[in-house]
Amino acid sequence: MEQLAKMDLTDLKKKIEKGKYILFFSADWCPDCSFIKPAMPEIEAEYKDYNFLAVDRDENIDLAADLGVMGIPSFVAFNNGEEIGRFVNKDRKTKKQVEEFIDSLN
Repeated sequence: MEQLAKMDLTDLKKKIEKGKYILFFSADWCPDCSFIKPAMPEIEAEYKDYNFLAVDRDENIDLAADLGVMGIPSFVAFNNGEEIGRFVNKDRKTKKQVEEFIDSLN
């Protein structure tokens, strides 16, 4: 999974303007983020239509705020730059819940 560099909303919109993206917001200190991280390679392999970007919420706090992401781990999906769905809250997420979220996008 590509680690998103520190950027603002304008730069992010340029990066994701073509294609399908899922942004995975997390932080190193977050135990619920550590819970889902081991499942992410499998999820990525299962959903090859999407480009997955890891976003360090603390490093990109302004971007997270602009996107309304405060709780982590969280996921925000885009298609050609337009938001198509979000799974945003502070609760622990299972692999099955993340897969159900992605399935709901189609």
